[in-house]
Amino acid sequence: MKIKKGDKVKSIAGKDRGKTGKVLKVFPEKNKVIVEGLNLIKKHVKPRKEGEKGQRVEIPAKINVSNLMLVCPKCGKATRFGYKFSGDIKSRFCKKCQSEI
Repeated sequence: MKIKKGDKVKSIAGKDRGKTGKVLKVFPEKNKVIVEGLNLIKKHVKPRKEGEKGQRVEIPAKINVSNLMLVCPKCGKATRFGYKFSGDIKSRFCKKCQSEI
């Protein structure tokens, strides 16, 4: 999978199109990720203690990687990226500004 935990991504499709967020968790076998502030769903939580009220909590749900683009930390734009090999090390680079990600 090309997107990793901690990457800043931008949504290019769906109800949150245009929003950006940080990747919290990656599910490579399902090709999905959880992004902070994107694809929020409401979960109803029961009261646990006496006198406490039940509530609706918004939590981020999984989103397909094909609906996201990586944001370059240097130029700040949503870009495609490639891979460079320097010896045994494989690194990603921005296709727009050619800087390493």
